[in-house]
Amino acid sequence: MVTFRTGVEGDYDEVNQLVQRAFLNDTQGREWAEEQALFEPDRSVLAVDGDQVVGHVGTFTRDLTVPGGVLAAGYVTVVAVAGTHRRRGLASAMLTRQLREIRDRGEALALLWASEAGIYGRYGYGLASRRLRFEIDRREVRIDGSRFDKSRLDGLRLRAAPAAVHRARVAEVYERVRPSRPGFASRDDRWWDYRLADQAWHRGGAGPLQAVVCFDGDTPVGYALYRFRSNWNDSGPNGEVGVMETVTATPAAYTMLWDFLLNVDLTRTVGMWLGAIDEPLQYLVNDVRRLGMGMGDGLWARLLDVPAALAGRRYATEVDVVLEVVDELLPGCGGVFRLRGGPDHATCEPTADAADLRLDTSALAAVYLGGNSLGSLAAAGRVAELRPGAVATTAPAFTWTRAPHALEIF
Repeated sequence: MVTFRTGVEGDYDEVNQLVQRAFLNDTQGREWAEEQALFEPDRSVLAVDGDQVVGHVGTFTRDLTVPGGVLAAGYVTVVAVAGTHRRRGLASAMLTRQLREIRDRGEALALLWASEAGIYGRYGYGLASRRLRFEIDRREVRIDGSRFDKSRLDGLRLRAAPAAVHRARVAEVYERVRPSRPGFASRDDRWWDYRLADQAWHRGGAGPLQAVVCFDGDTPVGYALYRFRSNWNDSGPNGEVGVMETVTATPAAYTMLWDFLLNVDLTRTVGMWLGAIDEPLQYLVNDVRRLGMGMGDGLWARLLDVPAALAGRRYATEVDVVLEVVDELLPGCGGVFRLRGGPDHATCEPTADAADLRLDTSALAAVYLGGNSLGSLAAAGRVAELRPGAVATTAPAFTWTRAPHALEIF
């Protein structure tokens, strides 16, 4: 008989073994110190058959930047069921219990990366952000000097070293940028240990993790984390720069860092898997086609306290709208709410007023971070307009200056 319980500290090894098997990972030569430091047993839900762990869902406690604000959120992770126990409803039971526990902790929303995108809509998650991947032919791509004022770069300098050397400067830049960029997550020392971990199996055949930091005087204003992959063919050098993340506080720092990454000797390609959907590089280079761009899904979000989530962000234009939010999985999370907000204020409260728009929680989550258009959801039949013109007047409010950007898989 399968039962469910909250995790304890001693569960980590068995949970990790379950997860690695479920994700088909080769564990030979791997160490888990950085991952184990992140484990929050009191936020894990385990399915147990006798003395064997056969299912697990976990949650990390972190803060999420939303348009105009920062909110506590539950970061859902390591969802796995043993192959011997599939199709028994274990995942459904664990994920539903987890959502209730996140809500009961006072966190307004849950977030995850989906290993299989077809699963999570049934639990009320919506695709809230997207990512761009790049495979850049650097011999054909350059920063187009006619598109920016070169004098902006005066006084800036770059310093490159192994990532651990620049840890303090990298963290300083990240904390400066994080409060203003939707999708960014808080990183304490444990998360920096995890992000900068450099075991051999992290490298995928590339070299050690590097950092290049841009300074304006003595102040770090941007950084890039990257690896080199050395390669040669009959024509000569054919190396690759693999960019893990770039974070910058100024446009000039962004331009200078990418000029560096696109001009590394003995390399021919520059790749990045987790670029922002509105990555400025698209508007800086001489030939956008040579960036080799492709789009993928990013963060999935699930609202659990609609008034707190909607009042916790800001809106690009003034809005006063009544939303009927349908939540079939957790009916207590749905209802009718009046949202009033703008660039510097927001309130959201239950109301008896007639609704202007009706949508389910996954559609609301899709527009929550500003990464999707309410009008597009309406065109797909995902938003019902109950008052004529309500989509047109509400949609601009849910946009934001920058698209949401999730920098890391968790």
